[in-house]
Amino acid sequence: MRIAHLTFGMILGAVALAGCSQSRDGVRPLHDLRSNSGEPNEFAIVPNKPLTIPETMAALPTPTPGGGNRTDQTPQADAVAALGGNPARLQAGDGVGAGDAALVQQATRFGNDPAIRQKLASEDAELRQRKGRLSWSIVPRDNYGNAYSREALDPYAWLNRYRQAGARTPAAPPVE
Repeated sequence: MRIAHLTFGMILGAVALAGCSQSRDGVRPLHDLRSNSGEPNEFAIVPNKPLTIPETMAALPTPTPGGGNRTDQTPQADAVAALGGNPARLQAGDGVGAGDAALVQQATRFGNDPAIRQKLASEDAELRQRKGRLSWSIVPRDNYGNAYSREALDPYAWLNRYRQAGARTPAAPPVE
């Protein structure tokens, strides 16, 4: 009878721990910022701009299915206009702008890999899976710092290194 109770307790504990799992494709997410409440997000509801009637109906633009609408909110363009800038400069143009051509040329002087995002995503998933094999916990936790501790830079060590080299550096907050 005692063995039956012990077996039942172990099975119940295993089921409870399995219910705490948060894995997706075998890899546990490092930063899960999604809301799992099932309720609507009140910050995602944004009212449209007011409708306006043009002077002539011939001035109406042609419809663009799936495209932008004149009544859609444009918070970045509105902020640029409010600060005295030109919101038209936010529109994506063809290719690289004249002001950024030298920067792009310098950054790609040794070539570039068009599949770099996919490569980094697969390497990141492999690293998290490898780091997560032996690190388990009863309580779900964020393993971002543990997984990337060897890749992180010490900002105060680099600040001191640059100061010793004679570079002008801004003030930094005190070490915690």
